[in-house]
Amino acid sequence: MRQLTRRQLLALGAVGAGATAAGGAGLWLTTGTGSGSGYAGGEDLAEPQVLASRGGVLELDLTAAPARVRVGGREASVQAFNGSLPGPTLRVHAGDTIRITMRNGLQAPTNLHVHGLHVSPQGNSDNPFVSIDPGGSFDYEFSLPGDHPPGTYWYHPHRHGHVADQVAAGLYGAIVVEDPDPVPVTRDRVLVVSDLSLDADGNLAEVNQMQQMMGREGQIVLVNGQVRPQLRAAPGERERWRIINACPSRYLRLALEGQGVRLLSRDLGRLPVPEDVTEVVLAPGNRIELLVETRQGASALTAAPVDRGNMNGMMGGAMRGANVPGGDPVELLTLAVSGSADADPGPVPEGRPLRDLRNEPVIAARTLDFAMGMNGNMGRGMGNGQGARMAFTINGREFDPERLDESVAAGTVEEWILTNSSPMDHPIHLHVWPMQIVQDGDRDVTEPKWQDVVNVPARSKVKVRVAFDDFAGRTVIHCHILDHEDQGMMATVQAR
Repeated sequence: MRQLTRRQLLALGAVGAGATAAGGAGLWLTTGTGSGSGYAGGEDLAEPQVLASRGGVLELDLTAAPARVRVGGREASVQAFNGSLPGPTLRVHAGDTIRITMRNGLQAPTNLHVHGLHVSPQGNSDNPFVSIDPGGSFDYEFSLPGDHPPGTYWYHPHRHGHVADQVAAGLYGAIVVEDPDPVPVTRDRVLVVSDLSLDADGNLAEVNQMQQMMGREGQIVLVNGQVRPQLRAAPGERERWRIINACPSRYLRLALEGQGVRLLSRDLGRLPVPEDVTEVVLAPGNRIELLVETRQGASALTAAPVDRGNMNGMMGGAMRGANVPGGDPVELLTLAVSGSADADPGPVPEGRPLRDLRNEPVIAARTLDFAMGMNGNMGRGMGNGQGARMAFTINGREFDPERLDESVAAGTVEEWILTNSSPMDHPIHLHVWPMQIVQDGDRDVTEPKWQDVVNVPARSKVKVRVAFDDFAGRTVIHCHILDHEDQGMMATVQAR
């Protein structure tokens, strides 16, 4: 194990005027629409192996390595944890300790991030500055506080410069922190949504510079590593669907017609009262929990395209006309409801009230601006007349792991304005400490809304409050379009 000692930034060359735009969601895509054309679907949904804590401890080995798996009826070469796509699901309780021996069977350095967990960022806990060399290993230990929020979380690599490649290749898995106030359901499902691009031989497809600048979207959209799997239920049942958006860049506008759907949780914790919904948008890294109350008939969970912006005006004529929203929704899975009606599962108990930081004193305020531009808007072009370089910055600076960007006082509440001066949405993720959204654009958010990935629309801003409770240490805030993170849109944050 070693700490990062230098920047790991991916420099991108200019894109020529010969590049061509492809349909969906206003993006320049060359990897397809996500329909998985040519890949067989319709198998029964399979869930990853479940590893549950015992006596307050969960111990496991986790190996990141190349793997050969079946995707949509075809052989595919991917990267996976313990040979499984996704990796095993970890189920724990508040107050538990998770011990993971992480082994690197890849040809590039890697590490492990427990996304959304409120645990220490130091030492061998959720430390993004750890680097595990090929062939090496590292012993992690994550200790959850006794009052850790229940919910659906996930794990994935976070070695700067390699994050997008490794997540896009298949390295991710779910974490469930059990609810101390059980919700009566017929069954509890974990649904990890990801996307993947393969070549004709089933190998991982190469990614080009435009895809890295826009944020890559895979050719095939998967649920638990499967193409359009099928679920079966009887009418009158209630299921809890834990949905994770593990895509490197793809936003998901989810809808399930024909069934009763209520939102139970977004990112962490539970809503005091579940909300009736017809669609929910997940940015990369977001999670939701849905209560699906089944009705007779067949339904499909679909993900409609989301216009997350473009780069018009930033690259001259090459980008003009790129904003062309469209494309059909991607069918993620089907739900077949038939048979005799099941017994009423009973009422859903109210969740515990959510903390509201608007009622607490704010010690400091700061603004973070997320920007992208040719030459970094700082005169840092290639200087040879051959092209220019795209920069992805926070407050005008690309990521440097050796620099401290933001210093906060542990145990205090701060108000942060997240501004986006770029023409693309940026989903912003702060490690360790979740954010309460208090203002979205010009709209006040009147009820406590907590997330650890907050989408900041293009040319807009979001105001959040953060309680830097429980832990001291240094971590990061970054864009969860993982290509943008790898190219510099990340900053260090230290609680003292």
